[in-house]
Amino acid sequence: MTDPWVALEPGADPAERVRALRRAHETFTRAGTVPRPVRSVVAESWRRSARAGVGPDGTASVELTDSDLGAYRAEHPLARVMPLFRELMGTFAADGEHLLAVCDAHGRLLWVEGHRATRRRADGMNFVPGARWSESAVGTNAPGTAVAVDRAVQVFAAEHFIRRVQPWTCAAAPVHDPRTGRVLGAVDITGGDGLAHPHSLGFVQAVARAAEAQLALLAPAPAAPGTPLLGALGRDEAELVLDGRRARLSRRHSEILVLLARHPEGLTGDELLCALYADESVTPVTLRAELARLRRVLGTGVLASRPYRLGAAVESDVAVVERRLRAGAVTAAAKAYTGPVLPGSQAPAIVRLRERLADGLRTALIARRDPDLLADWAHAPWGEDDVTVWRALAAVRPTAPVRARLAALEAELTAQAGRTPGRTGGATYLQRPRA
Repeated sequence: MTDPWVALEPGADPAERVRALRRAHETFTRAGTVPRPVRSVVAESWRRSARAGVGPDGTASVELTDSDLGAYRAEHPLARVMPLFRELMGTFAADGEHLLAVCDAHGRLLWVEGHRATRRRADGMNFVPGARWSESAVGTNAPGTAVAVDRAVQVFAAEHFIRRVQPWTCAAAPVHDPRTGRVLGAVDITGGDGLAHPHSLGFVQAVARAAEAQLALLAPAPAAPGTPLLGALGRDEAELVLDGRRARLSRRHSEILVLLARHPEGLTGDELLCALYADESVTPVTLRAELARLRRVLGTGVLASRPYRLGAAVESDVAVVERRLRAGAVTAAAKAYTGPVLPGSQAPAIVRLRERLADGLRTALIARRDPDLLADWAHAPWGEDDVTVWRALAAVRPTAPVRARLAALEAELTAQAGRTPGRTGGATYLQRPRA
């Protein structure tokens, strides 16, 4: 065989190889010796698995579920390249009745997607998000072995250490942090014997390299300890934690910091004017005066100019909710959402951000149909008049209080529409003046 990392050499009979591997596996589990034709990479993995105490009849354990899994995935660096994985591998997995899987550096599965029937079969061996598939937990398998040896690898049929996994074949490649070189996890394709082909190994390697290239181009990873923290959800005046001290900012300074935190590349004076002021008569002099006052509040070296930008990455609660939503971690996003972005602000860019974030989260909650999440939103100050959410809540939790509240809101909405000439249906929030 020319490449020991490929499961089958050209011309090999898959069925005969499966039979030989099963005999070899039985010999190893009984006597501890590895006969031919087991590849060296697999033999070494079997030995590591046995030393770790893995039994051939074991199964994977699920370590993370629900909101814990969602929060962990949302903050994981590989969440930022999941759209790329889906674009490059999603159709291949679905059409070929395969699965796309992504694990972290500990072999814990974060995402498992692909052909629906194949996913149901994989559920039977706990090949599911949140389950640990490291070598030390379940023995030889492509994602676990790939992160163990830091190499792309195929695992074919009875090369798997655990018997219940032996009907499957998989290929996985590690993904590295492009800045530090450390292993972030692995991307895997899992399915039938047809994956025991050099092309599948080359495919996952190419996808892993593409992910590393995209990570190198994306914004820096989530904030490290000591990073300035900006809280702008549910408060008219943001709070900044900087060098261990807390500063409560004015409304205008809050708006500026929220915008600059979202634009690490910086904004010109004209861009900031358009973002902050609906009144076109406001002059650049007014903006420069505000920025000078903000610079005094922040201290030296934090606010740079030409263009206006922050001298260090700032983590904001707005960005946390956005990341979790992008990763599909709806429960974790809802938990982090403590209210609208700077609710009293009328700055055009802040209004757009506030509406986009709220609409994105409420849409995700309605689609999730989780009665507890919907109830939390409906009973919050920002959701108490949200007719669409109350309708969604009534559909999954039709209690008398919920139905009564929905009826009152719909009656009030109908009356409001009647008082507004030319108004058509489709409103989802009652229009009430702010207190």
